[in-house]
Amino acid sequence: MSDLLNKKCVPCEGGVIPFDISEIHKYQKKVDGWDIIKDKKEIYFLEKKFDFLNFVESEEFVSKVGKISEKEGHHPDINFGWGYAKVTITTHAIKGLSENDFILAAKIDQITNV
Repeated sequence: MSDLLNKKCVPCEGGVIPFDISEIHKYQKKVDGWDIIKDKKEIYFLEKKFDFLNFVESEEFVSKVGKISEKEGHHPDINFGWGYAKVTITTHAIKGLSENDFILAAKIDQITNV
């Protein structure tokens, strides 16, 4: 994971091929606990649920994810409520996963390890 933590997300405006499943699995080993999800349009996503003791902790986590996302210029979908937050990441411009998604996942994981 440390190699991903030292990288910065690179702006993606399309024209790049998304990772194939073997590349996805290679990168998945670098992040802990992130599931690979494929939707009905065959688009791959990273997804992870985080558990907290109450609503305030969930809200604080979401705020920290927002700050990291703005700094990286790469924004996940976040659902949260009392005691949980679910983060879903993909590169919308290429309709799939790229290194950026794994960089962001690694940096999000750092929030809970501090």
